[in-house]
Amino acid sequence: MMNEFKTLFLGLIEEKNWKALKIELSQIDPNQIAEIIEELPKTERIILFRLLPREMAKETFQYLSHDEQEDIIEQLAVNGDKITNLLNDLDPDDRTAFLEELPGKVSQRLMQMMSPKEQGITIKLLGYPEDSIGRLMTPEYVALKPHFTVAEALDHIRRFGRNSETLNVIYIVDEQWKLLDDLRIKELILARPEQRITELTDNRFTALSAYDDQEVAIRQFQDQDRVALPVTDSDGTLIGIVTFDDVMDVVEEEHTEDFQRFGSIQDAVINPLKAKITYLYKKRIVWLFALVFMNVFSGAAIACFESVIASVVSLVFFLPLLIGSGGNAGSQSATLMIRALAVGEVQMKNWLKLLGKELLVSLLLGVTMAFGVVLIAGFRAPEVIVVVAITMTLTVITGSLIGMSLPFIFTKFKADPATASAPLITSVCDILGVVIYFSVATWYF
Repeated sequence: MMNEFKTLFLGLIEEKNWKALKIELSQIDPNQIAEIIEELPKTERIILFRLLPREMAKETFQYLSHDEQEDIIEQLAVNGDKITNLLNDLDPDDRTAFLEELPGKVSQRLMQMMSPKEQGITIKLLGYPEDSIGRLMTPEYVALKPHFTVAEALDHIRRFGRNSETLNVIYIVDEQWKLLDDLRIKELILARPEQRITELTDNRFTALSAYDDQEVAIRQFQDQDRVALPVTDSDGTLIGIVTFDDVMDVVEEEHTEDFQRFGSIQDAVINPLKAKITYLYKKRIVWLFALVFMNVFSGAAIACFESVIASVVSLVFFLPLLIGSGGNAGSQSATLMIRALAVGEVQMKNWLKLLGKELLVSLLLGVTMAFGVVLIAGFRAPEVIVVVAITMTLTVITGSLIGMSLPFIFTKFKADPATASAPLITSVCDILGVVIYFSVATWYF
């Protein structure tokens, strides 16, 4: 379907049939138009974007990737009015997310093109700490006073609700704009017209702080089952709202970042297909280079046990199997802990209890895996059965405890627990696995 639209639009652009092109565009959703624009050559995509009605241009722009947004802005630079309209029309939270990723000078130049009102909103949003709820919120909501009747409230919503981010939840504020409560629109619709808003409120609500981390918003949405939550300053004044769709965008970014960090990629790479080779290289080389030096210790450990290796050559056969099992067990434990820490299922205070539980689980795993490796050794090298059985048990226990503990250690030092990546855990377990294996062999033989 996308290819059909692409062919159709390219044909209409070549024919310069702008009227037919506008008609075709009006029949497609903005997210589909965004997909088509990203498939078109640079010149044609700008032509297509210029032909979009103002409201549709705003919605389509929000669906584009950040790189595509930058290209659009750059190409529209010759038409200041078009940029001004686009920036003024964008939702404040989407506009903030776009501007904060641009170089400072570019952001300032674009902000100067906005209306004074929108410029003030953007400056205020950009003033909050990076990754804070303040960067995520939008000031477009509907608020009511407690003395309104339901009929007055509905008239107020009809008058001022057109540009609201959501009308599912309406907020109640006093004369100083302090948040008193929130109401679902359903409660207003079902109430009698003469009832006062204060009769419908119970002053029980959940609010977010503008300076809290965005992960706080994620947890609150998971717990509260709401489509939007209010954001207040330190005095309890309502300054914005955060909607569920904005939080879901953050969740996706967080999951992508954690997943890639667990693979020892320095920062999140959103789209490797569009990323430059030099960019991908820089994001991956730091950890890989560091891990090379860590793995040198594995070689040094093996060199220390040359005599026992020379006397019992069959030990070498089981080396990859044993140290690999330790790394695999560690990666499993780390994955469980990183996920549990990320969603708030476990806290730092739970570390000791989890350590005891992991010790018992890893002991059972180690003994089970030792039984399997004993069967292999029985056929291959019976003389090392005791050594490989003991080593398998110890390396699985060691790897599991390391994998469980590292995320807690990183969290303790205010670092992302996902930094306890699989390659890092594997490298540490490799070194310790070699030491354990040949130490047991030296003792036994």
